[in-house]
Amino acid sequence: MAFIRRVRTKSGATAVQIAEYAAGRQRILKHVGSAHTEAELGVLLARAGELLDDRDQGVLELGVEPSPPSAALVAPAPEPALLNPSPASGLAVRTGPGRVVGTDSRVLFEALAAVYAQLGFGVLEDEVFADLVLARVVELTSLLDAARVLADLGQEAASYKTMGRTLTRARERGYRDQVATACFEQSYMTSGDVSLVISDVTTLYFEAEKGDDLRKVGFSKERRVDPQIVVGLLVDRNGFPLEICFEGNKAETSTIVPIIEAFQARHDLADMVVVADAGMLSATNLRQLDEANLRFIVGSGVTKAPIDLASHFRWHGDAFTDGQVIDTTTPRTGRNSDNDVKVRAEPSWDPDEHVASWRAVWAYSAKRAARDHKTLTLQENRAKAVIAGEKAARTPRFVKKNGGATVLDEASLARARRLVGLKGYVTNIPATVMPAGEVVSSYHDLWHVEASFRMSKTYLKARPLFARKRDAIEAHLTIVFTALAVSREVQNRTGLTIRNVVRQLRPLRSATIAINATSQIFPPQIPADKQAILKAIHRGGLTH
Repeated sequence: MAFIRRVRTKSGATAVQIAEYAAGRQRILKHVGSAHTEAELGVLLARAGELLDDRDQGVLELGVEPSPPSAALVAPAPEPALLNPSPASGLAVRTGPGRVVGTDSRVLFEALAAVYAQLGFGVLEDEVFADLVLARVVELTSLLDAARVLADLGQEAASYKTMGRTLTRARERGYRDQVATACFEQSYMTSGDVSLVISDVTTLYFEAEKGDDLRKVGFSKERRVDPQIVVGLLVDRNGFPLEICFEGNKAETSTIVPIIEAFQARHDLADMVVVADAGMLSATNLRQLDEANLRFIVGSGVTKAPIDLASHFRWHGDAFTDGQVIDTTTPRTGRNSDNDVKVRAEPSWDPDEHVASWRAVWAYSAKRAARDHKTLTLQENRAKAVIAGEKAARTPRFVKKNGGATVLDEASLARARRLVGLKGYVTNIPATVMPAGEVVSSYHDLWHVEASFRMSKTYLKARPLFARKRDAIEAHLTIVFTALAVSREVQNRTGLTIRNVVRQLRPLRSATIAINATSQIFPPQIPADKQAILKAIHRGGLTH
């Protein structure tokens, strides 16, 4: 008669075997496996029971007639432990089949949690805040729905009230400052240089009828009349976030200087280069940055090219070569005589000599010119369609009134075509410190911050906001800022977008199996390509 035998091994595991009595001794017929936990033991016992119960196997392919397991005639010791049964006990009870009681994506959560910890955010010592951050990275959801996302990630979520208290605690304990400090240290440790920071701002509007001391109706590029706050973001040259600040109804152009000064004071930085887009280009901003001993590189509108490049147009016409860079000056306000069109050579900007001008670098790109020509052609065709009455629309570009008639503004169109392919950059950094080519390349790093803002406004759903209290608003933005840092780090390590990483890793489901009144979590089988992603995340990048 065959029976199930359990034996303690030297390694401390419990071996499950099918045996029989032969000549007064036990003979091992089949070794089913070794268990290190009670759940594993339950699975092995179930498998052994299935082998004995399976009448279709005839003689178990072992030459032994199967028999159902039976209880021992002698009562077992009181409540023996499953991993340490009494030697005399056989199979005391019938084992039922294992059941999958749940699956989850804890592989993804553990990978993101590792990045969160490696960035130094564990200094907050707040598991609920960490859960909210990682849930937001994985899925766009509200506080009410965060528990569902966390459950899908294999985590036991805190109650809604506890989450609410976490938002209050985040502001009271200054989580935003602590996260910003950790981000700065991470950036410095990675690049060894944070002398160049990239700045941009955006407006976040609220679904509310009235504003308050934080949410105010103010300047909005979207022409919205909802209460809003203006959020400024600083990132390093790799797009990793360094600072987030927010105010009420200020225009974006008046927000950049306080953000930079706060960042400079927090980290005791003296020498910095600030890069910003053309929207930040205001005479007041540049003067304030210069007076604060901050160096800047900002984009210049193409409409300033005729003034800045007046000498070039006089001596060389509108001909440019691909990749050509012209280093000259631009008036701080209006016009001046620093760039004399009678002189063929462009002036070399000197801060002491040209006190009424900034340094201007203009670059020409044939690829940009082709793109600009295409855009202008579309605008010209739209203008002609409106003039011909073929299309009813607001007055488009290059359409003007002449004697009561609607005509094509050929002069404006020709002037625009003359400037295609040009891109300007204004700076207060002398050529002896930073060559023109480096000015251009530093500005082009601005796309990193734009990518970060796209993530924060769309993928991380920072807007529109339905939060009402200041604690909730500030905590929400702190969560978004922290989630943005985790997302950017994952992207930097894997070379994939965070959306792509989540899409590939979330289907890796761990299974929870219940058997013999206990349960065990079994990890998923991970394909080689997913293993490479996880390896990059845990080890800090594909190049490590």
